[in-house]
Amino acid sequence: METNSPNFFPQLQNPNSSFNCRIRYLSPISAPPQIPLCVSSLTTTLKSTATSSTLQEICKGHVPEHILQRAGEIGFVEPTDIQKESLPFLFSGRDCILHAQTGSGKTLAYLLLIFSVISVQKSAVQALIVVPTRELGIQVTKVARMLAANPSGLESEGRKYTVMALLDGGMLKRHKSWLKAEPPTIIVATKGSLCLMLEKQVFSLEALRVLVVDEVDFMFNSSKQIHSVKKILTLYSKFSSRQTVFASASIPQHNRFVSDCIQQKWTKRDVVHVHVNAIDPMPSCLHHRVVICSKNERLQVLLTLLRKDGPKCAIIFASEQSEKSKKAGNAPSTTSLVDFLIASYGNDGSEISLLEEDMNFNARAAALSELRQRGNCLLVATDIAARGVDLPETTHIYNFDLPGSAVDYLHRAGRAGRKPFSTERCTVTNIVVSVERFVLQRFENELKFQCEELPL
Repeated sequence: METNSPNFFPQLQNPNSSFNCRIRYLSPISAPPQIPLCVSSLTTTLKSTATSSTLQEICKGHVPEHILQRAGEIGFVEPTDIQKESLPFLFSGRDCILHAQTGSGKTLAYLLLIFSVISVQKSAVQALIVVPTRELGIQVTKVARMLAANPSGLESEGRKYTVMALLDGGMLKRHKSWLKAEPPTIIVATKGSLCLMLEKQVFSLEALRVLVVDEVDFMFNSSKQIHSVKKILTLYSKFSSRQTVFASASIPQHNRFVSDCIQQKWTKRDVVHVHVNAIDPMPSCLHHRVVICSKNERLQVLLTLLRKDGPKCAIIFASEQSEKSKKAGNAPSTTSLVDFLIASYGNDGSEISLLEEDMNFNARAAALSELRQRGNCLLVATDIAARGVDLPETTHIYNFDLPGSAVDYLHRAGRAGRKPFSTERCTVTNIVVSVERFVLQRFENELKFQCEELPL
């Protein structure tokens, strides 16, 4: 088992840094002590009072000692802001909405909660983490298994925590046999495979202690996901018998979402919305650029940028193909982009791969595996790569097509600068036509960043 810090998390933030914290209470229940609060609609810039607390100190008495020892071996020592603010609420049993920028440590926060309440002595599914994509599920499973492994020098005693990845495209027959023979303690699942197993009554969620929905805004904004997610929240398990955690870097209209959580009985009435935002929503290591050109010049501009930047690992985002274009029999823009790069840039030694939603799961996994092994890579991707794909060496993001919203821009940009404990500057470059410049300006205003304009 590796003892290096896992790739899923970026550098830990300075525990003394300032941040905005909004914590909303939906019932008059006392807050945990020593936490700076901003109640209701107030937002205040403040400094955490827990600057001297280590992750071990915050978790002591809640999380088993061997899990904390493993966390320390992996490299998790100083808590991030979202962990400092949310863990006391989570350990008190409150339902929580964790709202903090990408890579801020939300995953570790809810995993520590899970390990604080589940029992290895009970043969039942006690924790369920629902994720929107297979790629994100693989990352979460990896971190959960790393934490669950025995610390160095400690032999296994009795039963162990078991973590199952029940992901679309997986070997469901094997998983079905495992679930019936001895249910795992923790399941990380995509909604398709999960609902299939629940509908066939392969296992139940009667013993569920914690339900996590990660990237919750994406799940509720996707017509493909929302129906199944609501069934998981209300039909297959009940909010009254579990602790519910929602997590995302972006929760648009969060006041309304919190209200819906209570009214729809997805959470208990005392749900807490913990919103920890850096003063700048974007990671500070990101440098944003824009090139304005005509539509016909975009491919050549991208090629020029790649040759000038010489990125070792980069992601090039393009729009998904519209249904109208599919019906017309046109090739996806991503395919055309890959073909162009292979012909024009492939001799530079970079592996060029494609990742899009319509690819089968094995092809997506193979592409990512090859990229991680080679290191020197270009990934052409649609927005599926903006959630859960973790290539920690990524230093350059190119928006060949602008994303549809500021939220999507935030998630795309958050794929860079994820190498643990690194201060290396990363760049996000936008290739736009003149009429799109005002759209990018809107993203700049909303996310509080500025683009350097590059000459052609």
